[in-house]
Amino acid sequence: MNISSIVVFTTKDKLDRVIQLLKEADFCQYHLHSDEGKIIVTVEGESVSDEISALKKIQQIPGVLSAEMVYSYAEDELDKERDKLKSDGTIPDWLNNNEADIREIKYGGDLKGKSF
Repeated sequence: MNISSIVVFTTKDKLDRVIQLLKEADFCQYHLHSDEGKIIVTVEGESVSDEISALKKIQQIPGVLSAEMVYSYAEDELDKERDKLKSDGTIPDWLNNNEADIREIKYGGDLKGKSF
């Protein structure tokens, strides 16, 4: 099960309506808000794709200026990736080296469309 928190932004005049729509939605759980228009919700899913789908639905709610995932916890997916590394035997030795220099770790992913 994956769980993510999402910060939703709206304007003060649309705050009550957006909160109502979020509370009625079956794809997220409303938790709290500020008077300035910040709203905190969580989403759950079987995969990151499920969470992204819920995020996109939130972004489409009338009155939502923006919605961004702030925290994501993916226990099952993390376990699957760990198992894959263990079964492949491809775990780099430096991952088990407590004296490894973290500055030597190279990130090869993608962050908002930017490759590193």
